[in-house]
Amino acid sequence: MKNILYIGNKLSSKGKTATTIDTLSQALATEGFNIKAVSNKQNKVLRLLDMLLSVVKNRNWADYVLIDTYSTQNFYYAYLTSKLCRFFNIKYLPILHGGNLPNRLKKSPKLSRSIFKNAHVNIAPSEYIKSNFESYGYHNIIIIPNAIAIDNYPFNQRKINAIRLLWVRSFSKIYNPKLAVSILKALRDRGEEVSLTMVGPDNDGSLVETKTYANSLNTEVRFTGKLSKKEWVNLSQNHNVFINTTNFDNMPVSVIEAMALGLPVISTNVGGLPFLIKDRVDGILVTPNSVDAFVDEILEIKNNHQIIENITNQAREKVEQYGWQVVKEKWKAILV
Repeated sequence: MKNILYIGNKLSSKGKTATTIDTLSQALATEGFNIKAVSNKQNKVLRLLDMLLSVVKNRNWADYVLIDTYSTQNFYYAYLTSKLCRFFNIKYLPILHGGNLPNRLKKSPKLSRSIFKNAHVNIAPSEYIKSNFESYGYHNIIIIPNAIAIDNYPFNQRKINAIRLLWVRSFSKIYNPKLAVSILKALRDRGEEVSLTMVGPDNDGSLVETKTYANSLNTEVRFTGKLSKKEWVNLSQNHNVFINTTNFDNMPVSVIEAMALGLPVISTNVGGLPFLIKDRVDGILVTPNSVDAFVDEILEIKNNHQIIENITNQAREKVEQYGWQVVKEKWKAILV
């Protein structure tokens, strides 16, 4: 089997949400690939140095280098790592994350060309990213969706009497967590029996801001902090609506997982979400940053169980294609 060096933010052991480098590296290892994954350094400068040093150390070992590539500061990690890969003539594959990555193509065209034009192949998790990259002239791109262990997500139909909202993300401004609190408050103001659980670690101070905001509205929210997959899947059994409030997104794994679990998903219509969810077929898409839009849709599905049944059955059928047994064959086609 091939030797794979995986470059990304491997910070789940430091209290951050597990990301693709955690899940994909482990999944590939179970298929027989030899995997080295870096970096788990918390300090950004030390993390970058660790990434670059790992390329140097493994230049004669690695057959491929996988590089998690985002639109923010991590973009520069990808740029420098890819440059070093080219120097040592190692094939590298950027894995394209983040709904705002297409804007990076516009803001940093020279650096983007350096990374993406010279890649062995670029891996897009969604048609949204692929189509955006193609519009900028990048055609060495293949769709491999984010994978989940589908058998770990028991499908259960829900009925809504009291509304039990579930929100699962890291607390970041781009994911607009305070909107979830506003939705809760608006539903209570309409006389609904409703609760909200928010699952995830803090990323940029937004967790404290969201708690403060909830207190200012005198609105009780359950904040669990970071949970393991198993823990939040168990928690989900006591909830009946999944809300995704983000302003920017690509192909969020938490939404795919909610669809697998039978939770009706109501999400903002941004980024890659309309490529994942077909509105009113396997989920519901609403205008971003609109409390009223969320509230109206939540109340509609509450009062019409047939909508929930239809949407959740279709959603489960769709996300079966994101099971690892399907997705692994796409990776093997490239890496073997």
